[in-house]
Amino acid sequence: MERYTFKILKAEAEGIFKDRGSKFIAYAYPVESEESVKEIIGKLRKEHHSARHHCYAYRIGFADAKYRMNDDGEPSGTAGKPIYGQLLSFDVTNTLIVVVRYFGGTLLGTPGLINAYRSAAEDCLRQAVITEYILTKGVRIGFDYSQLNLVMRVLSEEGVGDGEKTFMERCTMMLDIPLPLYEKVMGRLGKIPEIQIDDQVLK
Repeated sequence: MERYTFKILKAEAEGIFKDRGSKFIAYAYPVESEESVKEIIGKLRKEHHSARHHCYAYRIGFADAKYRMNDDGEPSGTAGKPIYGQLLSFDVTNTLIVVVRYFGGTLLGTPGLINAYRSAAEDCLRQAVITEYILTKGVRIGFDYSQLNLVMRVLSEEGVGDGEKTFMERCTMMLDIPLPLYEKVMGRLGKIPEIQIDDQVLK
């Protein structure tokens, strides 16, 4: 079944986990590109330059999400993977989590590291404000001014927002139509006399 609704972060969040002197500070960020991931990680490395590790995982995109995990010097699979596991557990995308570790002098072992990175990431996401994002399709429509009331009635009744528009003898309007409503809205608009509909790109 095709999916139209996804979970994303509304804002940055922070969490923490401590074990035997080591401190794991987790930061979650809403991101939309791998370039922004690099910028954020670079910034955190400067802010926490004395930290031993800066491990992370991210997930970007919707139907075909890109993802990456990085252990940053920790034993393979003990940091990036459990962080990524929390992204999956909370079902969030367009999200980066970086866990900064300050070493406390005591080795935690593989199970201890996995638990620490997982727990820090989990605490961070529990503090985050997570919101739903609905995929939309942009559509440009054109119609005679005499049809304006008919168009606005459809948009109002279906809860569709409008964007850039011009109101002259011949009107144009940009719409962002939620995909679950797309067929229904297109069907109703298509019944309006002399309306012109140009599909745009998926958002």
